[in-house]
Amino acid sequence: MNDEIRLGLQRLARKPRHKKSHRLTPEERAAFAHEVVPLYTAGASIRDLSEATDRSYGFVHRLLSTTEGVVLRGRGGGVRRNRQ
Repeated sequence: MNDEIRLGLQRLARKPRHKKSHRLTPEERAAFAHEVVPLYTAGASIRDLSEATDRSYGFVHRLLSTTEGVVLRGRGGGVRRNRQ
């Protein structure tokens, strides 16, 4: 993770947030997406974003997948080979 992403995640983590169970209004959701999308496109993982914002993985994933212009990355990780 590069320094730009790390600083962005730290900035997100310091912002005051509503409780996890608080439903976001459309305006709050758009503002949240405006903060999160640039970090995701720069390389931050969904898990990193969910931890920094105190929101669930599913919420962040759904937000990114429904935001216009955002293409979700593949899962990553190594490909397993069968042992012979």
